[in-house]
Amino acid sequence: MSNQHASTTRPPPARAALPAIIQGGMGVAISDWRLARAVAMTGELGVVSGTAIEVVCVRRLQDGDPGGHVRRALARFPLPRVAEQIIDAYYLEAGRAEGQPYRAVPMFSARPARRLQELTVAAGFVEVTLAKEGHDGAVGINLLRKIEAPIPFVLYGAMLAGVDAVLVGAGNPHELPGMLDALAGGQDVELGLRVQGASSAQDARIRCSPSELFDGTPPRTARPHFLAIVASNDLAEGLAGSPASRPDGLVVEAPTAGGHNAPPRGPRRVDERQQPVYDAQDEVDLAALAAVGLPFWVAGRTGTPASFAAARAAGAVGVQVGTAFALCRESGMSPTLRATVLEQVARGEVEVRTDWRASPTGFPFKIVEVDGTLSDPDVVEARERVCDLGALRVPYERENGALGYRCPAEPLASYTGAKHAREANTVGRTCLCNALLATAGYAQTRRDGRVEPALITAGSDLGPVVELLERHSNGERSYGAADVVAYLRGS
Repeated sequence: MSNQHASTTRPPPARAALPAIIQGGMGVAISDWRLARAVAMTGELGVVSGTAIEVVCVRRLQDGDPGGHVRRALARFPLPRVAEQIIDAYYLEAGRAEGQPYRAVPMFSARPARRLQELTVAAGFVEVTLAKEGHDGAVGINLLRKIEAPIPFVLYGAMLAGVDAVLVGAGNPHELPGMLDALAGGQDVELGLRVQGASSAQDARIRCSPSELFDGTPPRTARPHFLAIVASNDLAEGLAGSPASRPDGLVVEAPTAGGHNAPPRGPRRVDERQQPVYDAQDEVDLAALAAVGLPFWVAGRTGTPASFAAARAAGAVGVQVGTAFALCRESGMSPTLRATVLEQVARGEVEVRTDWRASPTGFPFKIVEVDGTLSDPDVVEARERVCDLGALRVPYERENGALGYRCPAEPLASYTGAKHAREANTVGRTCLCNALLATAGYAQTRRDGRVEPALITAGSDLGPVVELLERHSNGERSYGAADVVAYLRGS
């Protein structure tokens, strides 16, 4: 990040110490405001997902904004003109007609349109505002470093809503501490974009200017805690070693965690199911991590009281838990899909595999095998390739030096033709943007009536879900976020 006003030494975070249990920031709208609010009300850290939040916000409005929640939060947005424009553009009082597609949102580039900037700031504000309603608990927001262009705008909106913590993984988030400092003071920020095939002269940056958004002096905000999500001692030590990149804490994720995983550190090896093989060199040394001197939380197979106790005994503040929360009643997962997975869990028939190829990012991705979803090769084959959301597009340098954007999951003709990329990169790739929105109940309907299929992710260890169902389902095969917290606490 380039920001000439950012301080080199930062004041301590303005917030109180964070709780011992962090609810994972999962998927697209799986960790939505309802789930984060439910967890925060127990005294633990509820976390909303900031991934594609601008798309989620406007799709809720196009579905009629049940309960009026989005509009209620927009009424508190400090830029009333922007709130009015968003409602005028996207709100459908009766919701979409049967078979009506969602209205598209422009894709991000290095120079996003002013309306897209404003929408994204507002969407981050809305999600955090709703998560913080009616309680004094702590709320965080989770972002992926690899989805870089929206980051400063989502963060600024979340900070305007008083977010307590920012968690960033899936890449090296060394720019984030300085960015949070600057945004808290209403200063402009720039985030460098990683450009494929860039010459040494290429310097692509995305700029967020609070003063331009407010057409004058912007408000100051509290500076939230920043937690870096890491998968190695090397990255943790590197971030902690510089005042400019030093986070306020660390979340260390094992490869058993759901969603994207860091690739194995050694030579590429696969098992009989073509899953990546991890070994001892992929394990984080918790004693060495504790010596870094930052508070840390452990994630991946940490969803039991025994794992919680073990993490604390190793020096951790606590744990980050995802899968158990992703399958609770308050999560944003489509109720039909959640019920299907819970039924499989109860019967002992659920399978989770780590797929090397599915994600356009190139990172391994955990997939739950569910009929009718993109876990089925036939469903993958039947889906027409389309790239109309673009969250995982990456910039590349064209022959003329200009920036282009491409994704291995886009149509082959554009990826390998005009964009001159290798067809081998596209084999097995899945459009996670559309799939994960479908998992949260916001599936796009195509003009020929096809509906985008979903893709479900979860961690490797579903044992805690089995136990929670046995304790709390009462024949309904469901449990709540508060039940997860109580279980982890051993109560």
